[in-house]
Amino acid sequence: MATHNQLGKEAEELAVKYLDSNGFTILFRNWRYSYYEIDIVATKNNMLHIIEVKCLKSDKECYPEQAVTKKKFRFLLNAADEFLFQHPAYRHVQFDILSITMRSNMDHEYFFIEDVSF
Repeated sequence: MATHNQLGKEAEELAVKYLDSNGFTILFRNWRYSYYEIDIVATKNNMLHIIEVKCLKSDKECYPEQAVTKKKFRFLLNAADEFLFQHPAYRHVQFDILSITMRSNMDHEYFFIEDVSF
């Protein structure tokens, strides 16, 4: 498995633990439609959360959330449209980004950005 795939898998595990410990119920991981993908679909307080997970393993002052471009967000919107078509019961939807920075010899840094729009 490529290093970036291993990092992605590890980040996703960390994200699920983080979200679970913060009161989210995970519905789907890596939900796919065509070539679109949603990293995590979760609920909390009657809100459906479409969550993009970004991770960076670096000791530099970098921010993984900066990798979410307008193009990536459009892909996420298209995936969410199809998800909602297939699961019409959800009325309240929010897009979030969970940014995880892994630095050597330090605790992981989590930055949860709620209700994102471009």
